[in-house]
Amino acid sequence: MTPELIGLAGILGLLVLLTMGVPIGVSLALTGVLGLMVMLSPEAALVKAGVVVFEVANKYELGVLPLFLLMAHLCFAAGASRDFFDVAARFVGHRRGGLALASIAGCAGFGAISGSSLATVATVGSAALPEMRRAGYSPGFAAGALAAGGTLGALIPPSGALIVFGIIAEVSIGRLFTAAVIPGISQALFYMAAVAIMCWLRPELGPRSARIGWRSRMRGLLGILDILVLVVFVIGGLMIGWFTPTEAASVGVLAAFGLMVLRGAFKRDAIGAAFAKTLTTTGMIYLIIFGAILFATFISVTGIADLMSNTVRELDASPVVVVIVIAVMLLVLGSFLDGLALMLLTTPIFLPIVMELGYSPIWFGIFLVRAMEIGFVHPPLGLNVYVIQAIGKDIPLGAIFRGIVPFLIADFFHLAMLIAFPVVTLWLPSMMAG
Repeated sequence: MTPELIGLAGILGLLVLLTMGVPIGVSLALTGVLGLMVMLSPEAALVKAGVVVFEVANKYELGVLPLFLLMAHLCFAAGASRDFFDVAARFVGHRRGGLALASIAGCAGFGAISGSSLATVATVGSAALPEMRRAGYSPGFAAGALAAGGTLGALIPPSGALIVFGIIAEVSIGRLFTAAVIPGISQALFYMAAVAIMCWLRPELGPRSARIGWRSRMRGLLGILDILVLVVFVIGGLMIGWFTPTEAASVGVLAAFGLMVLRGAFKRDAIGAAFAKTLTTTGMIYLIIFGAILFATFISVTGIADLMSNTVRELDASPVVVVIVIAVMLLVLGSFLDGLALMLLTTPIFLPIVMELGYSPIWFGIFLVRAMEIGFVHPPLGLNVYVIQAIGKDIPLGAIFRGIVPFLIADFFHLAMLIAFPVVTLWLPSMMAG
């Protein structure tokens, strides 16, 4: 059997393990080590695996992940869960579809401290869905807006998905965060446009709410001023070169402790719970990263990525056509793979191809996360949909998936924009200091 066929067999074996419910990290590590045993020898494979894991564990950049996670959990403990939605609702709730617009704005704001799609949809959804239903919104439309809005947490910095991509692809996390700013904002605007169009065509989907006075609006805005300052200082400092990503995360943790003091939430139980949740999540993600690196090492040894790159070169297809084909493959795989599994499976295969075509790995990271986000809402997996359905238990899954359709259309237009105009992603990193 040729090395390329061994690589293909390894990929198929990984897919089988994932569909059987084996944890992502275990599946990746097991496939990688067994594949290396076949390619090299059992002894050489174990030595190689030990060296790879040791080198990854000693990466300075790996400290970014637990620090940003701790910052997020400390902010949650300080009561920063539903504030962004409440403030946005005061400003736009009186407009047609205003609470849906507020939900998307709340997801964008909360995503800036959570870094997670599932955490964003669960937290903002628990606050926003009951409000929208009390206001007479169509249940499917309201749930669809929240499920789609929750995907913003996977892209808006500090994004956990981008941190993981940066580590496994050896790309600057700071530049990835900077590159995600404009796509993240434009994604939120595309969703808001979908809400506005749907409520213009069918006003009964999102009735107007009572207008809130300016005094109440400004009081609400002052209530989130401390969180806004924290986010702008940490992410802005990273973008203009004040901090490295690890330093920015460390500053963010200290600022989050200060936020807890200001909000009267600096309590031993809350801090202990934040540390416990951070350690649990970090351990899980570290296992996934180690497995991903082992799998990527196996893929590189088989030469399957080089084979695919050569095949693409011989096809003489335009780079845009190749990227569209990759996007379709990602969307198909996203139908039955978890987002992180999709990223870790495809990065070692597709990254060399897009770089061969002349695309930046920074651009590919944003493109990959956007494709991964779509998988969070389209059937049959659609994890965000199941999170929302757990909040609104009486809303049928079919109604939620129908409510997501306008936002999926917005997603496809947004992804097409990123493919057609890479400058949307790459302009801001080119302006970075250093």
